Amino acid sequence: MNDIKLALLGSEGAGKSAVLVRFLTKRFIGEYASNTNSLYHKRLSIDGRQLNLEVFDPCSQSGESRCILEEPLDWADGFVVVYTISDRTSFLNAKNILAQIKESRRETCKGEVPICLVGNKQDLCHSRQVSEEEGRSLAQENKCHFQEVSAAENYLEISNLFTKLIRHVMEQLKHRGDRRRYSGSKSMAKLINNVFGKRRKSV
Repeated sequence: MNDIKLALLGSEGAGKSAVLVRFLTKRFIGEYASNTNSLYHKRLSIDGRQLNLEVFDPCSQSGESRCILEEPLDWADGFVVVYTISDRTSFLNAKNILAQIKESRRETCKGEVPICLVGNKQDLCHSRQVSEEEGRSLAQENKCHFQEVSAAENYLEISNLFTKLIRHVMEQLKHRGDRRRYSGSKSMAKLINNVFGKRRKSV
């Protein structure tokens, strides 16, 4: 069974946790602020292959600080970067996050890093501050997938974007011979327990 590790990143109010829970449970949880890091687990089947999915959902941080620790940046196989189309600041933070990912992987990843840039809250188009063209252009600059979604209204679009990203991760791992920097590492397991506060959630 393959292990797939994703990190979900975005600024406060972008609705990244709502996007994740929508994918994992098909339910919409609404907005909530969290000052803790969470690690979610789910078993799923894609293209006939059984997968163990882990998703790291860190507490949201401002654009002035590093969004996540360097170790989990290396730990993750792929990334979902979320902003809200009704808040330009969250879009600028997403741009900074993409730059952090690229910087951290410049020496360790020879191919493209599997990333999906997500413009959330598509249902708030009347309050739009970021055009779809801007989001698509940023994704093209960073060679990543792009999708506008509404966690409040549409499960299928969110499911499709995660499935597409996981397929990209599987292809990358195949090319790398399924070698991971921290695969089977006791130090990484200790880091997960310490940094994530043992907040493991199976869904």
